[in-house]
Amino acid sequence: MTMEPARHTYAYARIELAEPDWRRLPGFRDVTAEQWRDVRWQRVHSVRTVRQLRDVLGSLVADGFYADLAADVEAFATMPILLPPQMLNTMCPQEITTDGLLADPIRRYMLPIASDRHPVMPSHPYATRDSLHEAQMWAVEGLTHRYPFKVLAELVTTCPQYCGHCTRMDLVGASTQQIAKARFTVKPEARHNLMLDYLKRTPSVRDVVVSGGDVANVPWRRLEAFLLELLSLDSIRDIRLASKALIGLPQHWLQSDVLAGLERVARIAAERGVNLAVHTHANHVQSVTPLVASAARAILATGVRDVRNQGVILNGVNATAEDLLDLCFALHGEAGILPYYFYLCDIVPNVEHWRTPVHEAVRMQEAMMGLLPGYATPRIVCDVPHVGKRWVHQYTEYDRERGISYWDGHYPFYDPISSLPAAGRAWWDAQTKEDTHVQV
Repeated sequence: MTMEPARHTYAYARIELAEPDWRRLPGFRDVTAEQWRDVRWQRVHSVRTVRQLRDVLGSLVADGFYADLAADVEAFATMPILLPPQMLNTMCPQEITTDGLLADPIRRYMLPIASDRHPVMPSHPYATRDSLHEAQMWAVEGLTHRYPFKVLAELVTTCPQYCGHCTRMDLVGASTQQIAKARFTVKPEARHNLMLDYLKRTPSVRDVVVSGGDVANVPWRRLEAFLLELLSLDSIRDIRLASKALIGLPQHWLQSDVLAGLERVARIAAERGVNLAVHTHANHVQSVTPLVASAARAILATGVRDVRNQGVILNGVNATAEDLLDLCFALHGEAGILPYYFYLCDIVPNVEHWRTPVHEAVRMQEAMMGLLPGYATPRIVCDVPHVGKRWVHQYTEYDRERGISYWDGHYPFYDPISSLPAAGRAWWDAQTKEDTHVQV
């Protein structure tokens, strides 16, 4: 008997990567290909203000959009504007229009506007600045020891680009009108030495995620010195470098000195049998361009074991199985980047319009199964405060009406209130009125 393959609604078609023509943007009309590939030019010409954005986009976008963006900066933004030309150029890749920009998935999370935010409850009542309590788990300043055998080393508090939903918005980036950012108190070299000393004294740690911020903002010599110290410790068996810049500023990872240094580190890691990987953060297929693919393959050519993607599920950006599959096929098939995780958006301030409920994430995970190669099928996870990462189907209990899931017995995570039935929304309305400890 002949069996037919299982039927799915998703239709696969190979995506041919293309670098959008930056000359369609008035402010970049005279930029040469040589300038575009120059990381210094990219950093210098990154957009930091509403006025600078207007200088780039000009009259292609209506005045109302710039006013909406300014209103968001004034009332809601927890991250400052910082967009390299490379990332700005992936918005509306064919033609910039006001309507196109309003709907564009990259714009929606990299350049949020006030009218994007939830009109009644932009923040969940239990939203907190450090929603994962990472600072409470610092073994030394900037070194989060959250899991038994793994640590997070935050080397720097800046990035080449800032995402509106940043889970580390409490610490990363300059202060905004809403958020006075926390700051490291120990100077970088001394802080890094404290981290290394702790790891020497704690041989149970085998896995170090080197992050920030973004390691692309750590001067290479300083980063390489830190990595070589890690590699001198027999207890360390995994090192992961976290860099959204592979997506937002691939020019950084195409620099000859960075690649030469990465090759030196990768060679020593291979000699010691240490798994060295780079983790990046792409949320939509438009981000995956030929320059991104070139940078990822250049990293792999140095001897790094893997380049992996950790995205975030965001309404208006990628919150369907089809969106995630388009992205995963482009990452894996065209850029050599392994789909790894998609996180539910953490419960930080002013992100309710982006967040999705747990049950929708479960459906997305189920819809992706069997379509990608098994090793390239990403896990959708919920980063539960006080618990850590859990697959979205691993909750212990789930009150769908009130949108409260419980993990490892009794630790709660909350669905966006706007996704709940009327009875659930009414319950939360009563809670916020009665409980003076609930943040509103």
